[in-house]
Amino acid sequence: MRRVRPGAASRGSAERALTSVAAGAAYTGGTGDDHDQETGARQPDESPRETGGERAEAPRLWHVTLSVSGTRTPLQEVRRGLEQLAHDHPFLLTSRYAHDHAEIRYWEEARDLHDAAAVALRLWGEHRQTARLPPWEIVGLEVIDRDTYHQRIAEGYGPLPATPVGVHPF
Repeated sequence: MRRVRPGAASRGSAERALTSVAAGAAYTGGTGDDHDQETGARQPDESPRETGGERAEAPRLWHVTLSVSGTRTPLQEVRRGLEQLAHDHPFLLTSRYAHDHAEIRYWEEARDLHDAAAVALRLWGEHRQTARLPPWEIVGLEVIDRDTYHQRIAEGYGPLPATPVGVHPF
């Protein structure tokens, strides 16, 4: 059986469509009803029997570290752009920056790693105009699930919060 996300294009196509996933009763504290009364849409916790044998996945939290780099830019411009990005993207945790690179850490809610990574890879480009970010390119991406993040912290390694929440120089 081939498993395909709703709206996903075939492997040979250039772009992949992403579909939003409702949080369902597990995240909203709802009644556990399997169907949305207004739209008749199925909820993520619907039983496998009702979804053709496959259990729909509920959204999960993913810790994202996005690294960008490019031409030397005045620190004031980099800081202002990252502060605007933090305002536009409310889940931004920490940004660190220098004249020619920056690192952004935040939590993303997504169904799976593919969707979280796709959103992360679009973040810089989609906010470049509105936040007036430098014309840098993405040079690194790490996406890990919540359990892995907490396991790394407990073991004393991994993406430790090196600076308090906010926008800070390296």
